[in-house]
Formats: sequence, C-alpha cells, structure tokens
Amino acid sequence: MRLPALKLANTAKNALTGLRVLDVIDERALDRECLSQSLVSHGLDMTIVLFNSIEAWMSKYAEASSGVLINIGSRDCTEPRIENDIRMLVSRFPNLPVIILSDNHDLRQVLTALDLGVKGFIPSAVGISVCVKAISLALSGGVFISTESLPELRRLMSAADQQERKRAEIFTCREENVIAMLKLGKANKIIAYELGLRESTVKVHIRNIMKKLKVRNRTEVIFKLNDLYG
Repeated sequence: MRLPALKLANTAKNALTGLRVLDVIDERALDRECLSQSLVSHGLDMTIVLFNSIEAWMSKYAEASSGVLINIGSRDCTEPRIENDIRMLVSRFPNLPVIILSDNHDLRQVLTALDLGVKGFIPSAVGISVCVKAISLALSGGVFISTESLPELRRLMSAADQQERKRAEIFTCREENVIAMLKLGKANKIIAYELGLRESTVKVHIRNIMKKLKVRNRTEVIFKLNDLYG
C-alpha cells in the first residue's frame, strides 16, 4: 500500500464528504491491514490510513486526521521507548485523540497510558465490535478503558479500604495528622507549627505512635509506616 498517495486521496475525499480519518500505527503489515479491514467491516465509518511507525506517521501527518490508534501488540506500554513516543505524540498534538491497542491489560499499563494522556486503552482480548465502539467513544471526547482491567482495580481498591480501616483502628485522627508529617520528614517543631500544637504535645503523639507500632525511634516508625501505608 502506497501510503503517501493514499493519504492525499483520502484527504481530498474527506474535504468533500466530511468523513473522518483514523490513522492506524502498527509495525506489523499483516496485523494493521487485517485490523483496518475488520474495523470497517464492523461499522467504523471512517477512512483508515496505515503507518508502520510513529515516525512515518509524523512525516505524513495531515490535518484531516481525527485520531491515532497505536497497536503496540505484546509490548509493554511502560517500556521507555514506547512511553516516550506516546508522551511526545500527545504533547505535540494535544487536540488529537490517541488510542492504544495492546495484548496486555494489566492495570499498571492502563494507568500509565492514561497518565500519558491517551483517550483509550483497548486490550486485544475484546471483540472487534467493542473495539469500534471504544474508538468512537475516544474520538467523541470520552475516555475508554476495558472491563478486563476492572478486577485488578477492584482488588486494589479493596486492599486500600482494608488498609484504611486497619489504620483507623490503630491511630487517632490527631495521630494520623502527625504521621502524615512524619512521612514527609518534618521536625517536631515544624509539625507543631503546622498543626497548631505545642511541641511537647507532638512528642507525646509520637511516643504513642511508637508504642502502638512497637518501635523505638523515628527511623523505625517510618519503616513500619511504609508497611501500613504501602
């Protein structure tokens, strides 16, 4: 497929018809061609233009583009090269929706992608119809994440809730405030000033915290708190 000629033809066509353009980036020729045909056959009413790399896309970028779908396959979204490429793309084209298609769907990757500013993270485990809907949602201004990632998110939320309840059973509200300051490495005098307490009162709270944690000094307090607070 001769991409430059196709790009010019599609740009002219879209100017006349108003049809939107989705640019698909995938280094694997067969995968990107099969994906584009599947998307169209399942109702994605867009012109699809294919590229084998972000660099190739940037050299041919046209204003007619409505969004970019990057298929990273089995690679990890948190790999430095991929992460940097996505960050660069989002920062240089902030108004252009970027969507990631990946064989992986662990929550760490999803959150990394969202932090980078992508508008959708689609695991390849979903069906093509879901993929079409996810693309449409992202290009319409929404953000898509798959339910494939929800079990891990629920597990993390449950663990966080359990940690929160455990801390609430151990420490008073004022001790929690002091703990927050201790974790920042602040001295007793500063803690007293920021919390509106006497320094002697702060020392009492710290002693109580140490007693509850069964430790002997501030250094051990921090280590023990890391176990409780994660």
